[in-house]
Amino acid sequence: MRYFITGTAGFIGFHLARRLLEAGHEVVGLDGMTPYYDVRLKEARNAGLVQFPAYRFHQVMLEDQAGVRRALEDAAPDVIVHLAAQAGVRYSLEEPKSYVEANILGTWNLLEAARAVGARHLMLASSSSVYGATDKIPFREGDRTDEPLTIYGASKKAMEVMAHSYAHLYNLPTTAFRFFTVYGSWGRPDMALFKFTDAILEDREIELYGEGRMSRDFTFVGDLVEAMLKLSVVIPGEDNRVAAPAGLDTLSHQAPFRIVNIGGGNPVGLMDFVSTLEDALGRKARHKLLPMQPGEAPRTFASPDLLQALTGYKPATPLATGVRDFVEWYRDHYRVGELAAVQAARP
Repeated sequence: MRYFITGTAGFIGFHLARRLLEAGHEVVGLDGMTPYYDVRLKEARNAGLVQFPAYRFHQVMLEDQAGVRRALEDAAPDVIVHLAAQAGVRYSLEEPKSYVEANILGTWNLLEAARAVGARHLMLASSSSVYGATDKIPFREGDRTDEPLTIYGASKKAMEVMAHSYAHLYNLPTTAFRFFTVYGSWGRPDMALFKFTDAILEDREIELYGEGRMSRDFTFVGDLVEAMLKLSVVIPGEDNRVAAPAGLDTLSHQAPFRIVNIGGGNPVGLMDFVSTLEDALGRKARHKLLPMQPGEAPRTFASPDLLQALTGYKPATPLATGVRDFVEWYRDHYRVGELAAVQAARP
């Protein structure tokens, strides 16, 4: 099959594209290579993909409507996976305009191109941030999600709503999946696992917001990719509507459109997360407890019931296993052992 994936130089897009290429599929990737974090990491991911003959890459910003259209026409894909976005909950407090431009305008550009080009299935990455600070747990796809706490969450909710209207107007089968704190090798430097690892190895304090009382439903990136691949063949339609239990399925009655959580339903407290990382690194962390930041949700907790009903699968990699995978990659990619040896040898 032929896949068109936006954000292939990003954390999740890289893993998905590599998995597809290794399985013998064709992938056309698009990425703007924005400097939100170290572009060298994005370039390294992309370098790993261009080694595959079945991979083609377009460096295009989502805001470039004509460029997005040209790339999608070049791909002529069976499946479109839209992962590119301006990420980061906290950064949305500093640069809200970038979220409107990339996540709302950029997604509209992608939807316009998709309706013109067509595909068997359009898949879009949303976020657990749409649930806001709800007290209802676990988070279910049919829950109310019109009180996001940040412009990031609002931009992801807007993306879902726009995609539903396009699915209805142009009969474009669409699945929007909500991610829950994805982590693993090649992760983003702005995420807690990366920042904490870097700080602990350099004996710097880590900052724990919410006085360390927050919890997150962590999802290992390999599990996420597996779930997306299984969902890619479940094209929204009445033939795969989940009949029971009542209210479980979010398949629209007006469009071939569905929302699905991708999370294991196993939240972990922040202090337990730090302990797991300390075990993987063989070092103790020095930490500073800080108040909750504006827009931060105290917890995330996915219901995996719909994902499991549709695919027979739910994320289940233990946190300790996934954290060790990240630490091994980090030490290798940043040559931590080699640098430590050089520093130790200095007079």
